[in-house]
Amino acid sequence: MPTAVNSATYAAVPIGTVPTTLTINGETRTRAIEPWTTLLDLLREGEDLIGTKKGCDHGQCGACTVLVDGRRINSCLKLAVTLDGADITTIEGLGQPGDLHPLQSAFCDHDAFQCGYCTPGQICSAQGLINEGKARTRDEVRELMSGNLCRCGAYSNIVDAVLDVIGEQA
Repeated sequence: MPTAVNSATYAAVPIGTVPTTLTINGETRTRAIEPWTTLLDLLREGEDLIGTKKGCDHGQCGACTVLVDGRRINSCLKLAVTLDGADITTIEGLGQPGDLHPLQSAFCDHDAFQCGYCTPGQICSAQGLINEGKARTRDEVRELMSGNLCRCGAYSNIVDAVLDVIGEQA
């Protein structure tokens, strides 16, 4: 594959790619990324972080929600090269088996999932909502989480789990 020398910082990178440095779940990585690669595709196919789900691929379901610099985004709509220097957190970066994040524990405690497909996006969105500090009531949580769809209908349990964690942090 032909390469071009970009700079001393980024030795040789394949032509047609952009050298991009991302911190993903606490680990800094520099990669040569094709400019049309979405963050979702980079995470799933390039980094093997398959917890982030590809649902609609149009930003309408929220299954691909991750945190970028603490803010929630639909990773299917964001080109990875535009995030140079960003801190990205996926569901894998929030907690681990045996050491669950408080939201993961709350989702288990409140039975806030059925099939589990939307759960990673729901949890990342909930963490973003908590980071924003805007939601205090059930109606506010419902409104601010409305971009995350659950086809199983576990919405009331999801809201209960989020409110539980918000209450613990208050």
